[in-house]
Amino acid sequence: MALELKSTINLPKTEFPMKANLPQNEPKLLARWEQMGIYERIREARQAASTYVLHDGPPYANGPIHLGHALNKCLKDFIVKSKTMSGFDSPYVPGWDCHGLPIEIKVDQQLGGKKLQMKAVDVRLECRRYAQKYLDLQREQFKRIGVFGRFDRPYSTMTPQYESEVVRTLFTFLEKGFVYKGLRSVYWCICDKTALAEAEVEYENHTSPTVWVKYPLQSDPRSINPALAEARIHSGKPISTIIWTTTPWTLPASMAVAFHPSEAYVALEGDKEIYIVAEKLAKEVAEKSGFPDAKPIARFPGKALEHTLFYHPFLPWEQRKILGVLADYVTMDQGTGVVHTAPSHGADDFATGAKYKLDLTTNVDESGVIHNGLPEYESKRVFDANDPIVELLKNRGVLLHQEKLEHSYPHCWRCHNPIIFRATEQWFISMETPLDGGTLRSRTLEEIKKVKWDPAWGEERISNMIATRPDWCVSRQRIWGVPIAVFLCEGCGEPLNDANINRKIVELFARAGADAWFTPEADAVLPAGTKCEKCGATKFTKETDILDVWFESGSSFAAVLGHEPKLPFPADLYLEGGDQHRGWFHSSLLCAMGTRGTPPYRMVATNGWTLDEQGSAMSKSRGNDVDPVDIANRLGGEVVRLWVASVDFREDVVGSEQLMRRVAENYRKIRNTFRYILGNLYDFDPQRDAVPFEKLEDLDRYMLGKTAEMSTDVLRWYDEFAFHRIYQRINHFCVVELSAFYFDVLKDRLYTAAPRSAARRAAQTAIWRIGAALVRLLAPITSFTSEEVWQYLPAVPDRPASVHLAEFPKTADILDGALLIDDPKQREDWATLRVVREEVLKALEDARNSKLIGGSLEAQVKVIASDPVYSVLSRYQEQLRYLFIVSEVVIERGTSGNGTGGVTVQVGKAAGQKCERCWNYSTHVGDDPAYPMVCERCSAVLKQLGAEASSK
Repeated sequence: MALELKSTINLPKTEFPMKANLPQNEPKLLARWEQMGIYERIREARQAASTYVLHDGPPYANGPIHLGHALNKCLKDFIVKSKTMSGFDSPYVPGWDCHGLPIEIKVDQQLGGKKLQMKAVDVRLECRRYAQKYLDLQREQFKRIGVFGRFDRPYSTMTPQYESEVVRTLFTFLEKGFVYKGLRSVYWCICDKTALAEAEVEYENHTSPTVWVKYPLQSDPRSINPALAEARIHSGKPISTIIWTTTPWTLPASMAVAFHPSEAYVALEGDKEIYIVAEKLAKEVAEKSGFPDAKPIARFPGKALEHTLFYHPFLPWEQRKILGVLADYVTMDQGTGVVHTAPSHGADDFATGAKYKLDLTTNVDESGVIHNGLPEYESKRVFDANDPIVELLKNRGVLLHQEKLEHSYPHCWRCHNPIIFRATEQWFISMETPLDGGTLRSRTLEEIKKVKWDPAWGEERISNMIATRPDWCVSRQRIWGVPIAVFLCEGCGEPLNDANINRKIVELFARAGADAWFTPEADAVLPAGTKCEKCGATKFTKETDILDVWFESGSSFAAVLGHEPKLPFPADLYLEGGDQHRGWFHSSLLCAMGTRGTPPYRMVATNGWTLDEQGSAMSKSRGNDVDPVDIANRLGGEVVRLWVASVDFREDVVGSEQLMRRVAENYRKIRNTFRYILGNLYDFDPQRDAVPFEKLEDLDRYMLGKTAEMSTDVLRWYDEFAFHRIYQRINHFCVVELSAFYFDVLKDRLYTAAPRSAARRAAQTAIWRIGAALVRLLAPITSFTSEEVWQYLPAVPDRPASVHLAEFPKTADILDGALLIDDPKQREDWATLRVVREEVLKALEDARNSKLIGGSLEAQVKVIASDPVYSVLSRYQEQLRYLFIVSEVVIERGTSGNGTGGVTVQVGKAAGQKCERCWNYSTHVGDDPAYPMVCERCSAVLKQLGAEASSK
């Protein structure tokens, strides 16, 4: 009898495994997607839809992916897939940045001295092979974590098509008059021997020798102030000004001392000398420089010191005369209020030097070695020259004070070594070139306001950078990159700017790639008899500098967008890390503004940094990194994706092994939710068995309504890129709404009702609709598991072969065409019922702990409640025993009390005997002699099953 009864229970059946085995099963799904051409199938399915284009910012192809890559690429994948499932055609063309110094340095290390004997094209070939190796590796790693895209035809900055678009962008700037070549003091890396742009500079802590140095006055003090002149005459004391610098190595290049024109300066008379310093800093300078008791004897504005002359602290007068100049950048926050000016080693200094016609020559070579100096520092590298120059100052009696200063100092973003300013001839894009009624700077600032920035602070950040940045230095002194493909007149150095020749160069690059510039083929582009417009000479040489890699990547819109109908310009979205306001967002914006007069994007979103649990930036060198590929191979790519969804990407995010395992545990809860649904649908055919919404039971309609509400929230959050809210909402829905409530209550109906009964079919209809909604809502995030569930979920005709070809559920899908009507009465009723249920569950737990009952089905529950709770319980009395999972519920009206609807729960033993089939207790067990061991409910089911068996 027991065996026969067990066979009549509708126990869950599914081949959907409880254990995911993600590391083993995900590659099988990847192979399936590859075989079916999932990306192309999605494009076909959406070919008539409106487009939404997320343009990919290219990662650098010089190593395996790290957690920051995974964060960024998964976010992009969430967006592209969610837009696709929202009905858009959202193509995604992944890209790679393949040129630049890090790759060239690695190749240099591999080639060693052999490089010196190699042609430029051969070195570039080795760089290309190196970049291609890591492009291929990263491509497979991105695919491993479930990212969809046009991976068979990505964009790469080293393809001929891309290189031709970069040089086309350069020529557009050139032909519009933005580009000039000139001597400027620019950031220079002495390790990598190249100029750097603002975006290639990072600030790190650095300890510098700080010195206070006197510059003796040579001019007549009467030209400055009468009181100062009187003091000089009566005391006979020499007059000096005092400068303060953290770069003693720049003192050999000192050409001037700068004063703020509108700040007050004072002359302090000490025991042996008179010193000119800023009034606001006088006390501090006097104390540090050894004359704390000096008295001010004269006061005058900084502008009084313009065109005065001073002696250099250690170079002879015949060799160097130091000019007094005025500059607004002189600050009063530290130092002396007097700035020594070396035009070849500072952007502000250079501008001042140009204004006052100072010597702009640099005596520091590309490796940072000083030339044409005194024996004490001749042929020393700049930072090595600090100590001997400080010693020289001591010996000359001009060093008044020295100390060490730890401060933020510019470093090379590639090699992380301190950098310098160095005056060299470079190519620039002018920010002040006229453009559409303004300048490149002013028009860009106007257009920034029309872009949506997420987070909103991105607008202010990039606006400040555009507003204050200098002209863009776009030239680099290396080999591996897109060359500045310009012919220079051998006679006068003037660049040749001919639109027809420029067009031929673009065509050459499109056909043969940028390597062609380093071959005689490029020379043939010049027509015979070409003359320099400036001097008339007919001989030209090719520029050997390459373009800044930020100019290259900033031209990506030109290479990718606008060439195909489904990849229009501008992009709807750019999404990268917060450092890209000075990088790719910045350079892309300037390239698009200069060439097209409009931004390349409608919206810019920014993700934070990946940190360890101590808040430190992740780094392989520090050993605190989390390898996403390793996590995928051990825990599953799905876990990496869920981790990305679990964090608010707009902030810096923490990643660790522990967090990944915590996410894996939440993943298991989501998977078990799907397994429960699938296990109870083994005999359910939606076409044959689905029950109309209006015929479902109250609880089923309520839960489908809750599902529709959840779906509305999730779809809104997909639109807002609030993936962490989706993760939290769905996790809560699965664990609290479904597993702990609905599924718990539903077991009795699903397991013990007749298989084809209206009650069971209603429950199956509801969980099928919930599952069909949930699998699609999760598909952009849990791409592997959603695809797996999709294959097991009972299908309707014409359902897409992949969940990724489907669209998000609509409310009508979930409610079978019914409208989600906000019924306050129903909502209040179920809120009340669930609150009472929680009270009942607590009382049952107490009864179990006191050994009054074993399982909850052994219990009879009495609920004493006043209105309005009593009225709600009365309306749903027939459902209460199932809702509370007990054998009997008695409700009793309590005193009206204070109107708060208080509830008292009493637990006792249920009357009757235990049904051997459903385990409920009933006083009617044994009433049916045909089935003496079961209750009246199960007796009716068994009779129905018997009748069905007899009719077959």
